[in-house]
Amino acid sequence: LPLPVIKKIKALDLSLNASLDFARNMFLMSFYLRGMSFIDMAFLKKSDLKNGYVTYRRRKTGQQLIIEWTKEMQMILDKYPENATDYLLPIIKNPGTNERCTYRNMGYNINHNLKKIAKMVGVQIPLTLYVARHSWASAAKAKGIPLSVISEGMGHDSEATTQIYLASLDTSVVDRANSLILKSL
Repeated sequence: LPLPVIKKIKALDLSLNASLDFARNMFLMSFYLRGMSFIDMAFLKKSDLKNGYVTYRRRKTGQQLIIEWTKEMQMILDKYPENATDYLLPIIKNPGTNERCTYRNMGYNINHNLKKIAKMVGVQIPLTLYVARHSWASAAKAKGIPLSVISEGMGHDSEATTQIYLASLDTSVVDRANSLILKSL
């Protein structure tokens, strides 16, 4: 998503709908955390946040990432009461009770609500948590950030992975353009 659309999502007043507000906040948190995958967000521990940095290992690659904790991230975290779990974010609320299933269900619910948010801001593509990851990569590319930095920021094993990733972004933009053209026939 282009940054102006992310700004629209951020600016929505969702105070009367807690589930939409939560979905939006998790989308933004993923974006703020350099497109962190939802599984990595769900399993972040409070102990991973120290001295202004989040340090974690990507579940997919095992690569360690260190991300500066920003005021934007803290503002989202402050919206939720301190939980009694070891987890940083209020995604897995009952540790030990099939956490994997809880994570999957929460992801499903968030993605369902993100589709509603997409309609509210006039986004045609299905909005999902994964789109936050893609959006961070495309925003970084649009700002002229070197491929090596984007790759490291996303925790990819190689720049080749990032190139494939960004190429898929480019084709999806072209596919959307083609779709708009064909709709006008």
